Order: sequence, then structure tokens, then C-alpha cells
Amino acid sequence: MPPRNYPTARQKRLGIELRKLRERAGMSGTEAAAFLGGERAQISHIESARYGVSAERVRRLAAHYDATDKHLVDALAGMAEERGKGWWEQYRGILSPKFLDVAELEHHAEYIRVIQMLYVPGILQTEAYARELIRGGVVELPASEVNTRVEHRIRRREIFDRPKPTPFDAFIHEAALRMRYCAVDTMREQLEFLADVSHWPSVTVRVIPFSARVSSSVHSTMFAGAKIPALDTVQLDSAFDSGFLDSEAQLSRYRALLDSVDSMSLNASDSRKYIQRIAQESVS
Repeated sequence: MPPRNYPTARQKRLGIELRKLRERAGMSGTEAAAFLGGERAQISHIESARYGVSAERVRRLAAHYDATDKHLVDALAGMAEERGKGWWEQYRGILSPKFLDVAELEHHAEYIRVIQMLYVPGILQTEAYARELIRGGVVELPASEVNTRVEHRIRRREIFDRPKPTPFDAFIHEAALRMRYCAVDTMREQLEFLADVSHWPSVTVRVIPFSARVSSSVHSTMFAGAKIPALDTVQLDSAFDSGFLDSEAQLSRYRALLDSVDSMSLNASDSRKYIQRIAQESVS
């Protein structure tokens, strides 16, 4: 199997988890490689996701590391068996890998919870609103790049079209609903669409009103739940970059953050009315 030049974030996560198991066992990479009958570099490449690894090998390594969490081992073996390429792979070499990693993360998530402070979550954006956001960046993008990013963003909604749609909770600050990144008509269309989306079976939209006392630690975040909590992932979103967090301490911190945002947000029904009222205000 040829080495990967650009492993995905999910492939890297599998390697990270295998390294954690080895380190918990107090075993060096050289010792682990000897078990597989290879060189130290073999384990290094597996743990860095440069080399793929089979489900059978994942289970062999886990047993060698005396890993006792059957659910974790099963989940890791399942990740190793993911051979199919998702729709986002069509954009490899066209868009930055970070866009593909977000789509892959959403695709595999058991549930998703997002906090957005300044704009509507990307996956819930209308085409016109998304286009204005993307075009409004610091760097002026070619029209073809803008079109491709918009197309990719809209296609991420495939998670809601499945027989079992992905549960999605969106906590959106009132500032995001009032910020004028675009023409009034475009913003009103976006708000009306958001109100409609809140009726989708798996989607819950909650508004954080200006009246809520918000901690300075609250920022735009996506929390992707996995089959088991140990494999949950946090994606941080910023204007210039995105990153993924997966340590136990980090996951615990963001679970607490989401709980605090939950407590300060309007309920789903009141949020829908709030959004509709702001949409009506934009007419006058």
C-alpha cells in the first residue's frame, strides 16, 4: 500500500488513538514494530496516518497493548475499514483540505452541536448568503473558487437527506442574525430559510439573545459526537483557519461550554419566533 501524502483529519485521528493505546501500555514504537515484524518506522507511519492500517491489524495491536475498552477498539476497527471515498473527495486538489475534513467530520458524526457567534452556521446557509460571506473575505477570490466553495458548502447538507438524518443543534447568537454581510433581501431570505430549517426533523435552532450574559470563553465551535465519547471531536472555526481538538481535557471543556450555552439560549419555539421577527424587521 503506497504511503499517503495528505492523510485526512479522520485518518490522522485513527493514528493518534493507536498511539495513545501504545503509550498507555508503556510500549515503545520499536517494541510495537517488533510485534508486527517490521521496523520502528512502520509504527511511526501508521500513527502519523502516512500508512493505512487494516481493521485486523488494529485489533491485533489493541490486544498487544492490553486495551480493554471493547467499544473503543470496535470503533477504531470500524474507522480502519472506511475504504469508500465520500462526495467531498471530488474537491481534493481544488479546495483546501480543511474544507474536505469538515465535510468528512460531519458525514461520520453521530450528532453535531454548533455555536456560531457572528454568522449563520455554514451548513445552514443559503446559496446567496454563503456567496456574500465567501466573497467578503480579506483576499479576493476568483469567481470559480467562490462558486466551488458555495457548491461544497451546500452539499454538506447531505447529512439531513439520509433515512436517519444526523441530529444537529445550532446555537446562534443574535448578533449573527443582525450582522449585515449582504443585501437586505439576501439576509431576509437567509433568516426565513433558517426558520424553515428549524422545522426539519433532526435540526434544532436556538438563539442566544443579546440579553443573555455570555462568557468571553464562548466562541464559534462545532462539536461532532462519535459512536463513543472518547472519539468525539471539536472543530474550531476562525476567519483564517480551522483546527481539531480531541484530548480528553479539551472535549470535557467544550461539553461544559455547550451546556452553558444551552442554559442561556431561548427554547426552539421562541427562537423560531425571534428569527421570524428579525426577518420582518429587516423589511422595514
